[in-house]
Amino acid sequence: MKRIIITLSLAALTLTSCGSKKKIAELENKNKEIQDLLNSTTLKLNTCLAEKDGMAARIEDLKLANSDLKVSKDNFATLSTKGAETIEKSLESLKEKDLKISRLQDALTRKDSVTLALVTSIKRAVGVNDPDIEVNVEKGVVYISIADKLLFKSGRYEVTDRAKEILGKVAAIVKDKPDFECMVEGHTDNVPINNPVLLDNWDLSVKRATAIVRILQNDYGIDPKRLVASGRGEYMPLEDNTTAEGRARNRRTRILVLPKIDQFYDMIEKEMKNQSK
Repeated sequence: MKRIIITLSLAALTLTSCGSKKKIAELENKNKEIQDLLNSTTLKLNTCLAEKDGMAARIEDLKLANSDLKVSKDNFATLSTKGAETIEKSLESLKEKDLKISRLQDALTRKDSVTLALVTSIKRAVGVNDPDIEVNVEKGVVYISIADKLLFKSGRYEVTDRAKEILGKVAAIVKDKPDFECMVEGHTDNVPINNPVLLDNWDLSVKRATAIVRILQNDYGIDPKRLVASGRGEYMPLEDNTTAEGRARNRRTRILVLPKIDQFYDMIEKEMKNQSK
């Protein structure tokens, strides 16, 4: 009977892990799509700026050419009119380029401003001077990295009271940002786990992420649709696991606060369509 229960438990864990991995893969694919779109938008923006510079140089050349035409009195009227028309068309084209560039810059600036404000709020809430808590931004995603010793006891996945205090501060900010999603990543060192309940470090990292997600949902009221629990195990170390210091750095939990990909994608896509008109 005991063997049957263990077998059913492992099967449930496997199904849960598969569902979590699928959700993580979907989010990572969406994140890659928006990063590709950002790169494409930046490339187009740089192209527009180059065209703008070229147009401005062309206008200066036309102005000089128009001045030279004044030397010839016989052709002055005709040539001056043509030169003026050419300059006027160039100025209109330059204004259109400026408008398109401005639209793209506004879209990117709005997103960067929201991200910067979020980072400032989180740092103020959790305390920027705590060496066990790091807050930074990578490719538009806010990362909150919390050392293992603040969250869990060694080899366990029950969240400590001190951790709940920190999570409460983060949750208060995230809860007020309905346009953001929250992914919790568990990370471990490479020391094998010795626990009859846990299969390995990967299993431990997933259970720790799930424990934190449940607190964010149940204790602090964050919509579970905005939450994702994932485990990275020992496979994304920050430092070499051959030293105690390195292993301590690798044992961590990361909370990723990122804009909802679909909404940001729609905003950029709209600006790209306006840019092509």
